[in-house]
Amino acid sequence: MTPMLEVKDLKVAYGKILAVKKISFSVDEGQVVTLIGTNGAGKTTTLRTISGLIRPAGGEILFQGKRIDDVPAHQIVILGVAHCPEGRRIFPQMTVEENLLLGAFTRNDSEIKNDLDGAYDLFPILEERRSQAAGTFSGGEQQMLAMGRAMMSRPKLLMLDEPSMGLSPLMMKKIMQTVKTLQSQGTTILLVEQNAQAALSLADHGYVLEVGKIVLQGTGKDLMGNDAVRKAYLGED
Repeated sequence: MTPMLEVKDLKVAYGKILAVKKISFSVDEGQVVTLIGTNGAGKTTTLRTISGLIRPAGGEILFQGKRIDDVPAHQIVILGVAHCPEGRRIFPQMTVEENLLLGAFTRNDSEIKNDLDGAYDLFPILEERRSQAAGTFSGGEQQMLAMGRAMMSRPKLLMLDEPSMGLSPLMMKKIMQTVKTLQSQGTTILLVEQNAQAALSLADHGYVLEVGKIVLQGTGKDLMGNDAVRKAYLGED
């Protein structure tokens, strides 16, 4: 079976600095796959390159068997890849509903209203505050909005970059439960997350990045049991 997403020997450079150094990984349909690593490991750069925001210096990115590494970002969204970015990047002056509808900017079909209702079902607080300016939301509420907005494009693959960053333990748990819910509804997920414990507990498969290279991979369960991972990322001696 062809993977939904396949990254082959990907290289990404900022000027003369190689941030991603010939990494290869894949995501099968229906999986949650996580990339973990310290700041500067190349995780966010990898997601930005997959979504077309950065052009690679080498290698290939294939989505459903077709190369997308030279496809414009908005066309990648149309193909079925949504990127929920680090820092949420919601539009603070706009209402909750306006933010959500922006997530459907590539669409012109009769199902947008149904998907809006779906976002409200996923995060009921968004419906309660649909007319409120998004900038008045807490960090956790903004993360819900960012995820709801990403789902409005009807993605086959949802890429989440640090969804738990800055959140309370309770809100982080809610966001991670939502990731599981989205997977159960048929969405394939590529998750970048500094909370390795949370990420690996969800993941079907994981990859450990260090300074732009993949140094370990395995099932989420296997990586959680790996001594090197436990010491470096799970805070265990």
